[in-house]
Amino acid sequence: MMVAMAGQGEVAGVTERVPEVPGEPASDDIAGEILDLVGDPTIDEVCLPNRPESASSARRLARIVLQSHWGLSAPLTDDAVLLVSELVGNAVRHTGAHVFGLRMMHRRGWIRIEVRDPSRGLPCLLPVHGLDTSGRGLFLVDTLSDRWGVDLLPRGKTTWFEMRVNT
Repeated sequence: MMVAMAGQGEVAGVTERVPEVPGEPASDDIAGEILDLVGDPTIDEVCLPNRPESASSARRLARIVLQSHWGLSAPLTDDAVLLVSELVGNAVRHTGAHVFGLRMMHRRGWIRIEVRDPSRGLPCLLPVHGLDTSGRGLFLVDTLSDRWGVDLLPRGKTTWFEMRVNT
C-alpha cells in the first residue's frame, strides 16, 4: 500500500539544497533533514508525485542513502543513481500514475532499489542503436545492474534492480 506523500513544495524546497554533483555527498545535517522530511526509502516506501521533477528528487534521495548512509563508492553510487533516474523516468512517462514509490535495500554484498507504480503495464527492453535519442533507459539498467526485473502486484508493479557491492 502506498503511504501519503510529502508535501510537494517541501520536497522541492529541501532537495534543492542537496548536491547533485556526482561524488559529492550531502552533509550529514542536510541528509538527515531531507530523510526526516521526505521519508527514508530504506525504512519504508517514499512516495513522490508523478512529475518530471521527481526524478531529481529520487536521484538526490538515492545519493544521500548510497553515500551518506551506506558509504558506497562514488562510481557505484553514480551508476545506481543513474538507474534510479531511468526507472523513475519510466514511471513518470509511461504509467499515468499520480504517485510512485521508491524503496532501497542493502544486504550483505548487494543493494536493491525498487520503483513501484499502480500500472500493470510491463516495461520493455528494446534494442538500442547508436543514433537513438530515447529508449535507452532499460538498456542502461540491463547493462549496469547485476540483475533487474518486474514483480507484478495485485494493483500495479515493482520494477527493481540489484547491484553487487563490496561491504
